[in-house]
Amino acid sequence: MKSKRAQRTEQALFLGGALTLENPRYRGTVRALTEQLLQGDLTQGDLTAKALRLRERVVQAAVISRAGGIVAGLDEFALFVRERGIEVSFEKRDGEVIQPDEELLRLDGSQTTLLALERVGLNLVQRMSGIATAARCLQERASRGGAAGRVVGTRKTSWGLLDKRALHLGGAGTHRLGLDDAILIKNNHLALLASSEEAAAPIAIERAWNSRAESAFIEVEVRGESAARAAAETFRRLQGQASEQYPCLLMLDNMTPDRISGIIRTLREEDLWNCILIEASGGISEANIEAYAATGVDAISIGALTHSARALDICLRIS
Repeated sequence: MKSKRAQRTEQALFLGGALTLENPRYRGTVRALTEQLLQGDLTQGDLTAKALRLRERVVQAAVISRAGGIVAGLDEFALFVRERGIEVSFEKRDGEVIQPDEELLRLDGSQTTLLALERVGLNLVQRMSGIATAARCLQERASRGGAAGRVVGTRKTSWGLLDKRALHLGGAGTHRLGLDDAILIKNNHLALLASSEEAAAPIAIERAWNSRAESAFIEVEVRGESAARAAAETFRRLQGQASEQYPCLLMLDNMTPDRISGIIRTLREEDLWNCILIEASGGISEANIEAYAATGVDAISIGALTHSARALDICLRIS
């Protein structure tokens, strides 16, 4: 059974279950992105297909993995090509583990259409599968030794909600889906409220508290122990006056694992630990994630999962 802290972490930061093609917002995002990419590809048509004088005929094709990992983007690929006359059957499903040389999708349709759609469709699956695979890998590393820290992404994305769905399929948290679903008070917000983080954090939390019903969580970014204590004390006081349990987070930004461990120790000693969740952020990678997880943080956010995603090798073969 998951601990209450784990349940609150998932409630706040794991919002990817809503990102399906049944969700009009997500479906519209997929359509808008693929249409933009396709128009960029076909501004003047497919010169190669025209030069080769390819006849209009129906062919079969397969989307095939050339590397192992976690597959993502198959639903989006299918939507993209089906709306342009291609029939699709699934051999694998999003979120499954795949091995090299496995068929992921089977396609039937016009050869010229398939050639025109190939690159945009593969870009979808390659990028999303790369993100999902990296997310799974980092979560496995973070979990070594029994650490409870959960890997989450950030809003440093190229493809917005599609990148967020890929994180979800890899088992990672999405964090915010946009600016409208949670309150995240960062250093630039604090700089507008007072001359120090320690003074600004309580002001910001007090102002944000009455908007919590509209928000998945309230989080404040801090870069020092005094500001962390001030924020946690404010959260504890406000929660004591509230009738419901509400996710309140501290983001410890650009700190070493040793420094984070020291702050967590202080929060425990001062009876502030149970009123907040802790997120570590900044400079975290595969090389050091185990050290951050060992500190006892609840979440570990990694922007590189989406801003520096490495595509998984996947191809399309016409037969």
